[in-house]
Amino acid sequence: MSEAASSRRIVLLRHAKADWPAVPDHERPLAERGRKDAPAAGRRLADLGIPFDLALCSSSARTRETWKLAVHELSHRPKTVYEERLYDATLGDLLALLAETPDDINDLLVIGHNPAMRALADALAGQADGDTLTRLSRGGFPTAAVAVLTFSGSWKSVEHGVARLTDFWAPHE
Repeated sequence: MSEAASSRRIVLLRHAKADWPAVPDHERPLAERGRKDAPAAGRRLADLGIPFDLALCSSSARTRETWKLAVHELSHRPKTVYEERLYDATLGDLLALLAETPDDINDLLVIGHNPAMRALADALAGQADGDTLTRLSRGGFPTAAVAVLTFSGSWKSVEHGVARLTDFWAPHE
């Protein structure tokens, strides 16, 4: 595999702002602000121009709703897998999921939850472009935020510090 062929991107999208009705946490829907921010996150994803090969989305109601509203902004709808293990995931769970990604996938989108999204971005970002790491550190990983990380090699080689944080965006930044 050539160096160019082994260049990969991981894009992390935290679900949009959720409401707090009297339902189990897994079933919480988006709040009004979340229903406005999710399409904005989708437009940001579209502006990045990344041809996602696969989207892994948590099985929770708020992540599914975020993805449903965001994906309409993309010109190409990637294959989507609703992954139960993304709900309530730890950093270790996310690293294990990444290691399971087939090597024919170059551009992966993960739609999930904090604190795991922030932990994964922090753990993988050994380097960063411009002030992206400063903005991530200062603002945390707010709802509907998007982080783009690039790395070379196989998915099984993903480990702490392997990636470069090339973009970080949040709707209310």
